[in-house]
Amino acid sequence: MIKVAVIGYGYWGPNLVRNFAEAEGASLSAVADLDEAKLELVARRFPGLRTTRHFQDLIQDPDIDAIAIATPVSTHFELGMAALRAGKHLWLEKPMTETSLQARQLAEEAAKRNLVVFVDHTFLYTGAVMKMAEIVRAGELGDVYYYDSTRVNLGLFQRDVNVISDLAVHDFSILDYLLEEHPIAVTASGVNHFRGTPENLAFISLFYDSGPIAHVNVSWLAPVKVRQVLLGGSSKMIKYDDLEPSEKLRVYDKGVSFTDDPKQIQEMRVGYRTGDMWAPKLDAAEALRTASEHFITCIEKSLTPRTDARLGVRVVELIEAATSSMRGKGETVHLSRTGAVG
Repeated sequence: MIKVAVIGYGYWGPNLVRNFAEAEGASLSAVADLDEAKLELVARRFPGLRTTRHFQDLIQDPDIDAIAIATPVSTHFELGMAALRAGKHLWLEKPMTETSLQARQLAEEAAKRNLVVFVDHTFLYTGAVMKMAEIVRAGELGDVYYYDSTRVNLGLFQRDVNVISDLAVHDFSILDYLLEEHPIAVTASGVNHFRGTPENLAFISLFYDSGPIAHVNVSWLAPVKVRQVLLGGSSKMIKYDDLEPSEKLRVYDKGVSFTDDPKQIQEMRVGYRTGDMWAPKLDAAEALRTASEHFITCIEKSLTPRTDARLGVRVVELIEAATSSMRGKGETVHLSRTGAVG
């Protein structure tokens, strides 16, 4: 059994505690949080579970194999580095760190010590995103033309990160997984409507060398909650609505074709194809349960997680690039194919 301890019992911590308490191959050892009231909640829900206000107690415990960190992103680097240097495998909430330099340092430390780093980009473990990737890799969409995402709601306003770090981070990880390619350029525009707080609305465009373009609209200032993605290809198109209770994914056999045949141009150069729509069956397992068990398996078998440190680094680099563009009033930020800012 892999003994796991969780640091942070705020917004996401309770979900991690519940899943590690129930995940196959895992044994939940302890929970740390600065707030005594939150630790009292842990004690009521998990009688007998060890709790502490001092994260060092968990990091220094030789019986604990892995540390899961669900604290503000500003603390991820310090806590993560301490855990790795103590020989612990590491689970980090997204985004991995505040800066790509910090993320690379954690990745290097983990590689040096042969430890697993798992970044909790949970969407990559949902049935919908896994099915999308399966469809793309099977070539059913043909050439991928575009990715168009709307991820908006009213709040929750964050104090330590902007809306790109909070919401667009999901699309950055999904794009990385679907396209298996890093963008070569990023542009973004956004605004902060309330003095002293991070940007609450942003529009981001990502450009890829192989042809696709991605557009991401994120906001904390929308009257409704929307979680929709359109993925368009030369053969088929996908609509992904994460708020849809039953048919989250719909695949459309729709598209267009062009001809340069002089005989056909006189009639119509553009041809439209409208075929069937189908909703594929999706894995109904809770994404976080799938992710937590994948983390345990990677530790047991010395495997590389789907959402490893390298993915974490690439996503943080995109957050930095998009934020830089946004604060430069839409200035294009160029990236190398491996992710470093050019």
